[in-house]
Amino acid sequence: MPIEYVEERNKGNYLTRTRVSLDSIIQCFNEGMSPETILAEFEGLTLAQVYGAIAYYLEKQPAIDAYLLRQQKRFAESRQGLESLPESLHLRIESARTQLRQGHSD
Repeated sequence: MPIEYVEERNKGNYLTRTRVSLDSIIQCFNEGMSPETILAEFEGLTLAQVYGAIAYYLEKQPAIDAYLLRQQKRFAESRQGLESLPESLHLRIESARTQLRQGHSD
């Protein structure tokens, strides 16, 4: 029985039994990273999982590329929505981010 390296979960594709999205692996792969370099980026994965994810992508590349393009468009639309928020809300959000970075929970 073949090993399944990728599973569909929460409307996305993930490496089986991990929190690592296929999107993340493919982005690294498309940026020219070797499987060994990708492995170093994601703690807890095995080299077999990385190769399995890449093989899965290459086998279904047209469908996955279309999915990734849709995801990029959704992200851009969400970002545009955030940019149209009132300035006062932007300031509150930025203040909260700053506090989180500094380790405050106020």
